[in-house]
Amino acid sequence: MLRYLPFLLVLALWIYAFVDCLNTPEEDVRGMPKLAWVFVILLFGEVLVGPIAWLIAGRPRRTAGGAAETPGRWIAPDDNPEFLKSLNKDDLKDDPKPE
Repeated sequence: MLRYLPFLLVLALWIYAFVDCLNTPEEDVRGMPKLAWVFVILLFGEVLVGPIAWLIAGRPRRTAGGAAETPGRWIAPDDNPEFLKSLNKDDLKDDPKPE
């Protein structure tokens, strides 16, 4: 069983790089066009050159800021300042005004 482990690790990296390349938007791919990266990953996957090249040179860089800096990403309600402001507005509308 242990003798199959290197083969399975190579196969897992190959599949991961291929799926990651396919799921990456075309405008975020670095270095070469997306179709070229797919061919590099598929042709040189057995010797790990293609998947490692994709992970190092082709994959988009991730920002350290995370979801808060990326527009359009989902933010938890307790971290979303717009949602918290809307709660204050709703509370003021529901309270009857003293006469």
